Amino acid sequence: MKRTVYKGLLTHCFQRTADHGVVFYKVSDYLLYFTIYCMLARKYKLRVLKLVLMTDHVHQAIIEDRWGDLSRFIRQCNATFAREYNAAVGRKGALWETPFGSATKRGDKATRSCLIYLDNNPVERKLVMQADDYRWNFMAYAKSDHPFSEKIRLREASMPLRRALKQVRLLHSQGRYLPYRLLQKLFTSLPNDIEREQLVDFIVSTYSVIRYAEAIRYFGSYEDEVLAAHASTGSEHDIQEGFIGKSDTCYAQMTHLLLREGRLEDIHEIWTLSRREKQELFQFLRARTYVMNAQIAAFLHLPLTTVEIND
Repeated sequence: MKRTVYKGLLTHCFQRTADHGVVFYKVSDYLLYFTIYCMLARKYKLRVLKLVLMTDHVHQAIIEDRWGDLSRFIRQCNATFAREYNAAVGRKGALWETPFGSATKRGDKATRSCLIYLDNNPVERKLVMQADDYRWNFMAYAKSDHPFSEKIRLREASMPLRRALKQVRLLHSQGRYLPYRLLQKLFTSLPNDIEREQLVDFIVSTYSVIRYAEAIRYFGSYEDEVLAAHASTGSEHDIQEGFIGKSDTCYAQMTHLLLREGRLEDIHEIWTLSRREKQELFQFLRARTYVMNAQIAAFLHLPLTTVEIND
């Protein structure tokens, strides 16, 4: 069936991973996707009002002014991210479910409700208490270029941070995203978590193409948008997400446990484990956590048919 997208109207796009499993395990995963997304959104001249990166799916509220650009953009964004991500983690094949879901919003009321829904996705999944506390819905960047870190003072910054800032500026000015290996190199070179948080905020603020002011216009002010998000979850009747469990906090919990216990050196090793090794980790996580079996399977990219899934 042919997708119906209207020029000049906001479209809510939703996309899950191909196996409905986790894809964003680390900060570098989010930043790789974000910088690719922003570079290509600029190329296609799309108006991005919202972007929300969850552990296993992506939301966006976006307006195309030339028919067909949205679909072309998503195909290129998905392909570029998959190529870069697959090379980094040692996997092959498609990462994203196709086709992506979409729903066009008509009128200010429908648009406003959609924007609130996207803001509150991480609240619904128990990742934060309030929408503006979540980094990867980018809401807080409407009011500050460093909402989750201390302001960068170059005189006090380490030499590795100064070099990292310079390199980020250079690639951005050249219209290039930040490759995965470079992201890993930049972050491992920094001496402490304070500067790592500063670098994350700097990358997001430098690359962002999100039209914060255009989204805020539907509420009157940023403060009113925040109040609206706190007061309501919004609604989305046209796209069904099909959540597993009641919370996504378990994915960070399982990551921490596996690394702390030395079961993995890098969480991305999950992608290249054998079926037997994944089943062993499944039993380990089942015994050491209260996480739903279906969420453990999604975390490990283990088909539910291969494990006992009665919770």
